[in-house]
Amino acid sequence: MASAPLLFVTGATGKVGRTFISRFLNNARFADWRVRALCHQRALPAQERVESVFGAIQDRVAVEHALVGVTHVLHLATAKETPDDAMDVSVKGLFWLLEGCRASATFRQFILIGGDAAIGHFFYPHPVPVVETQPHSAYPGCYALSKVLEETMLQQYYIQYRLNGCCLRAPWIMEKDDLRFHLSFGADVFGGPRWCDLVGPEAAAEHAARGAIPVLLDQAGEGVLRNFVHVDDLVAAIMAAIDEPRAHQQLMNVCMDEPVNYVRLGDHLARTRGLPLVPVRDRYHSTWLDNSKAKFLLGWRPQFDMERLVDAAWAYERSPDDPRRIWYPG
Repeated sequence: MASAPLLFVTGATGKVGRTFISRFLNNARFADWRVRALCHQRALPAQERVESVFGAIQDRVAVEHALVGVTHVLHLATAKETPDDAMDVSVKGLFWLLEGCRASATFRQFILIGGDAAIGHFFYPHPVPVVETQPHSAYPGCYALSKVLEETMLQQYYIQYRLNGCCLRAPWIMEKDDLRFHLSFGADVFGGPRWCDLVGPEAAAEHAARGAIPVLLDQAGEGVLRNFVHVDDLVAAIMAAIDEPRAHQQLMNVCMDEPVNYVRLGDHLARTRGLPLVPVRDRYHSTWLDNSKAKFLLGWRPQFDMERLVDAAWAYERSPDDPRRIWYPG
């Protein structure tokens, strides 16, 4: 009798990893599966059917030990704008994982979570919707470069070793109150742009005191379109991809059906919550990431649109044991 499938998850304590493992364990389809989680800075709480192993992903011995008996790999671990870590985590770490998988007698599928940084998201003009065949175009910095290298390395393992895998390319992943803090003029702003730097400290303090919302415009004065995905929708796509034959060696964009238009976003917040708006013009460009391929191959549908993303972020109330903490810059 074959042993139960064993799913190895890197980045298991991060935003996607924690949500994924919780949903995975409660999904009847995976009732007989086990999870092995690679932990580095943080630990997972003790859970039935979950084994935590500790080590650095760039450590070959640690990775080889962790892959023993593994049937599936979900690679979530990443590094942002930290040059000392980016190549170790995103290149060396992925290389040891893929080497271990191709040599394994139990391995069945590799799932990589990529990012739209590989095609430059809103740093470059995209006159048509971005599909998976568009050439890589990383923006300046080590993070975007690492996303290109990850996708390229996985594709080469398909060619060289016929590895069974897929890449789900996600834009900015939202959960809890992330969107609210993205739209903050304060120093607590989440991600970029840093509105407080764009408007200056005095104006930023005034806007923050009023609870004002930045409205990002391009150089022509049009609302910038930017792609997001809620963590729940990304997790649903991951679970749909597991053991899905049509996902074999495929790259798929996983995002909302339409990008968020900052003008529409501001209008929605002004209308529903009475928040004042502040236009901010900058160098960024609109981008429309096309998710048709993931919908077609996985039978997956995102549940979050702009309105639901806003409502979820503004309704979320943090408990004292759930402080906001950013584990990596960028």
